Amino acid sequence: MITLYIEGMKCEGCVNRIKNVLENIKGILSYELSLEKKKLILTVKKEKVVEEVIEKIENIDFKVRKETE
Repeated sequence: MITLYIEGMKCEGCVNRIKNVLENIKGILSYELSLEKKKLILTVKKEKVVEEVIEKIENIDFKVRKETE
């Protein structure tokens, strides 16, 4: 599981924009998106999918920070 923090999510419209992006990325097995926590938890086939997710979310004007362990 990979945790990403997304800055700029303010409403359900923002959540829906991000969900639309996620639906079009191959390699995502599952995800959980929380508006309240401004957090996206991903389960992916390969680690490189995470970089694509970050890039595509940032392309729609959100700032993404990956949780470091």
